[in-house]
Amino acid sequence: MLLHRVRAALRRIQEDLARVLGPEQIAAACHEAGYQHRKRILDPITTIHLFVTQILHGNMAVARLRDFTDRVFTEAAYCKARGRIPLSVFRNLVKRIGSALQPTIDGDERWHGHRTFNADGSSFSMPDTPELQRVFGQPGGQRPGCGFPVAHLLTLFHAGTGFIVKVLTAPLRTHDMAQAALLHPELAQGDILIGDRGFCSFVHLALLVGRGLHGVFRAHQKQLIDFEPHRRYQKGRKRGQKGLPTSRWLQRLGKQDQLVEYFKPKQCPEWMSAKEYDALPASLVVRELRYTIPRGAFRTREVTLVTTLLSAEQYPKAELAKLYGVRWSVETNLRHLKQTMQMDVLHCETVSGVLKELMIFVLVYNLVRAVMYEAAQRQEVAVNRISFADALGWLRHAKPGSELRELKVNPERPNRFEPRVLKRRPKQYDIMNKPRKTLHRELRKKQLALS
Repeated sequence: MLLHRVRAALRRIQEDLARVLGPEQIAAACHEAGYQHRKRILDPITTIHLFVTQILHGNMAVARLRDFTDRVFTEAAYCKARGRIPLSVFRNLVKRIGSALQPTIDGDERWHGHRTFNADGSSFSMPDTPELQRVFGQPGGQRPGCGFPVAHLLTLFHAGTGFIVKVLTAPLRTHDMAQAALLHPELAQGDILIGDRGFCSFVHLALLVGRGLHGVFRAHQKQLIDFEPHRRYQKGRKRGQKGLPTSRWLQRLGKQDQLVEYFKPKQCPEWMSAKEYDALPASLVVRELRYTIPRGAFRTREVTLVTTLLSAEQYPKAELAKLYGVRWSVETNLRHLKQTMQMDVLHCETVSGVLKELMIFVLVYNLVRAVMYEAAQRQEVAVNRISFADALGWLRHAKPGSELRELKVNPERPNRFEPRVLKRRPKQYDIMNKPRKTLHRELRKKQLALS
């Protein structure tokens, strides 16, 4: 079976990681979840191994799984076996993988003594069933029965290794900030969380400071930022109203680099309780800085950051700019997860099934990242330059006892940017704007009219 080869290959990389996929660890995860089962052909150990195999091969069709095992079963039996296993078992396995990877994360090279993590939001689609539509919803502008449910996905990646530390799902119309605080327990005191504009708010910065954490975020586009010393400000301005900045100027640290005081907004966010909001401080000292990025021969782009790292001597502006520049690796990580591993469309038709499928994707993704990390150490290159697709291919086909071969190293292309356009033209079919049953009835009427 493929999982025996995978475990044998991982054992050459990290014994603890390979052990998580063993029967003893899966049985322990079931015991922790309080799941008792009787002896079957598709017991939890076999079912989870088949599930990992399925995701490892790009979430292949269930019918193909029989090629990877000597067990005889039907597609319906396999789907029922997955449904019997509680979601908590899958979550326990992901936690065990995380525990096995924790020494690697802790031992990775740090930025000025801090561990760094990237947070970003995304989404994924799933089959069009009433249950999934009710829980997750679908994009606007689509009539009922003409679209697919889409879930909001919030991810936390370790910046150095690319491992997934936490994933959270929610209905499609959920802002990243509504779940951002749920990522904080995964961080330790002194860690740095890096994110885009959606994470930059007084409330989020205050929550981070309250836990002894740091944040480096791009300033929100509606935040007025002025680097003039001793400038005037107005307190309590409504969001989006034109006028003076709402922050009070405190100190100049350098060119377009300053300390300011942010004040607590009057309105409590919808995702936060009034009690939690009242516990936040009335004001907060943060650092604002602005730098430019060259884009082509004659173009530049300005980036404004807000951070709780206040010391210009300990955290120079150029170093912070470089740190935030690495944040774009999270986009590559999500692309590997959704496109290379084909997680953009999940196959299960129930909420619990979708979440189980997501957990296995996270598990397999971290196994691939472990292979990349080991290859990077041996080949003496940065882990993000190791080809994810090549590491995934090696993990699929590695034989028991085989040494990790030299993986492909991607070229370094700093400040590279590409337009978001499609070169390959899609088929020229009309967009579905009526439910399928309605379209079927219309086709039948046309056929009867012609006959």
